[in-house]
Amino acid sequence: MTLTDEHLPAPAIVDRDAWLREREALLAREKAHTREGDAIAAARRRLPMTEVPSVELVGEHGTVRLLELFDGRPQLVLYKHMWHDGQPIEGQCEGCTATIWDFHDASYPNARGISFAVLSRGPIDELAPFRAFMGYTHPWFSNREVDDPLLGAETEGAYVALLRRGERIFATNWITGRGVEAMMSSMAIADMTVYGRREAWEDSPAGWPQEATFTAWRTDGRPTAQWSRPGATPVDASAHHHH
Repeated sequence: MTLTDEHLPAPAIVDRDAWLREREALLAREKAHTREGDAIAAARRRLPMTEVPSVELVGEHGTVRLLELFDGRPQLVLYKHMWHDGQPIEGQCEGCTATIWDFHDASYPNARGISFAVLSRGPIDELAPFRAFMGYTHPWFSNREVDDPLLGAETEGAYVALLRRGERIFATNWITGRGVEAMMSSMAIADMTVYGRREAWEDSPAGWPQEATFTAWRTDGRPTAQWSRPGATPVDASAHHHH
């Protein structure tokens, strides 16, 4: 059954006025949700902070201190990208790809004094070609040797928000799990559609098309976004099972 199959279950058909009434009723809930999101963000701005060391990281041009990643700005957001040692490009994490793919450029955060960088436990000689293949413009660094639990490789698929005060660095926020969806505009777009993300966990009407969660994050053996890259080649889809 194809995605365009007219036999797929679909919502009830009503006239335009009836549709607008239903849509506007839901809008009230959406606005309440937005206001609650604003209130939670206000609470984040009132959280205390905790000091972290200016740890040593390894970049494409050698060892750098965490302080340098601020690039002269007062704030820094780090995304901690999972890594599977020794795996080819197509064998890397589809979840982290789905997260970071939608955020190619940090110009707007930069204009607000926020730098952005990616940390990963992978060795830099594996990270660098992956970053180049994906076309990512963000700076990437290996935190393989870092022993601080907030900045090291213990937690992956997470954000850490940092604030610089002179030479001292403080962690102000830490986000993991579904909190990282803030960066995933692809998921937000799917959420606006009638069938949603088509994932098994979603509460959809009976008969709505659904597949196992994360299925669409990998296509024909590669993280899905990789097929848009120049030079993406067919792979042995049975060789990689990383979740």
